[in-house]
Amino acid sequence: MPTILNKRSYAFAQDKIKNGTVVPDQRDDWSEHQPSASQENEFIEAYGWDEYANWHLGVDDEASEHTKARCKFPYGDFARVHRCGLLAAEVRAGRMKYRDIEDAAIRLRHMMDEQGR
Repeated sequence: MPTILNKRSYAFAQDKIKNGTVVPDQRDDWSEHQPSASQENEFIEAYGWDEYANWHLGVDDEASEHTKARCKFPYGDFARVHRCGLLAAEVRAGRMKYRDIEDAAIRLRHMMDEQGR
C-alpha cells in the first residue's frame, strides 16, 4: 500500500485540536467546507508544499513530491480542523483499508469530541 499515515500531519492536527482551532460540524458538511482546488493552489503558493501536507492525514509514497496526488485524506480548511473532514477521512480510509489512517482519524475525532465537552 503506497499511502501511509502522515505522522507529522497527525501531530499537527493534535496541536490544532488542543488549541481549540476546530469546527465541530457534522459529517455532511465536508462537501461545503472542504477547500476548493483554487483555494488549495493559493495556499500552496503562499505557504508551500510542506504546510499543504500538514492538512492531509495520508501521504502516497509513490506519487511525485510537490504534487497534490501525494497528499491524501484532507481534514481541514487550512486554518481549522473540521470534525466533518475527520469523519470523511475515517470513512474513506476504512473503505480503502488504510487502517493506520482510519485509526488516526478516529483518535483525532474522539480528541475533538472530548475537548468540546
